[in-house]
Amino acid sequence: MTAGANALTSRATPPPRGGAADTVAAYGVSVILLCLERLGYDADALADAVGLRRRDLDDPDGVIACTVYGDLIGRAQAVRFTPNLGLRLGSVMPIGTYALLDYLILTSPDVEAGLHQLARYFALVSNPLRVELTEADADSEGAMRVAFVGSALPFSTEMATAILVSHFKRETEGRFAAAGVSFMHRPDDVRECERLLGCPVEAGARWNGVVIPAASRRLSLRRRDAVLRSVLERQADEIIARLPHDCSAVTEVRRALESRIGRGETGIHDVARHLAMSPRTLQRRLASEGSSYQALLEEWRKETARRHLTESKLAVSEVAFLLDYSEPAPFHRAFKRWFGVTPQEFRQTQRKLRSHR
Repeated sequence: MTAGANALTSRATPPPRGGAADTVAAYGVSVILLCLERLGYDADALADAVGLRRRDLDDPDGVIACTVYGDLIGRAQAVRFTPNLGLRLGSVMPIGTYALLDYLILTSPDVEAGLHQLARYFALVSNPLRVELTEADADSEGAMRVAFVGSALPFSTEMATAILVSHFKRETEGRFAAAGVSFMHRPDDVRECERLLGCPVEAGARWNGVVIPAASRRLSLRRRDAVLRSVLERQADEIIARLPHDCSAVTEVRRALESRIGRGETGIHDVARHLAMSPRTLQRRLASEGSSYQALLEEWRKETARRHLTESKLAVSEVAFLLDYSEPAPFHRAFKRWFGVTPQEFRQTQRKLRSHR
């Protein structure tokens, strides 16, 4: 199994980021060519037209200028215009294309846990986007909002959205369905977007991303494997630790909280000191990214509690301690607010679900 895990990381190391805005991983370009081929394009002719040799794209450490990547997409559209090309490419993207990230997600116990893996490890694919998870508005009870945040072309947003929806649908044997998708841009053909994604699509929205209904959040993933996931997480954490620290404040806070589990000191003053900045500066940076420290702390506590009560044998009081609650009672209240049941009821339900698998 460990050998298999090592194989999954062979294409995971991101390219040098001295010019992250100027280059993309060569392997990612080769994946786009594969998907263009699946859509009926002559991939070799497209590569030749923009000066690429396909054998050069197999170097796991190779990088390609972003201008060449853009030229490739432009050439494909010039040869044969395909509406919503980013969406179409994402919908035919094979599982395992981004091996380490894909299997960090798909070995999770359920869709919600997989989404947290997506947000935590999205930096592995050197995408200009980042993923943020929040609870949806009150009109969508129990739904989660998966937002793609950052300066990226509509093409990248459409492709990331299609990959998310299509991969979760395949890994839940067709049961997964999104409640809705929002795009800040206006796609070429909104109706085709709705057909491909299987849900309403709002164009010209104020955010990019997907709303996942409560029923889909709870769906089990067919490749769930806690042991393999643990091995992959260790390797992914080592890779991310080597990345330059030009990440967002949201990402920095999430990493800081993860490193402090069981150590206490999760207040904003403690984390700001850990990040070598003042609490006011940290609050200002988070606000500029549309987040807040309290929201990130709540999100981290919720996901960590869910993971431990699903997978570990720690007592509820011990889980409360890990999350820096002064006593169990506040943890019980928070847990019931998050999941609608007590920690003990949640654990019993998870055990019953596992016994019927």
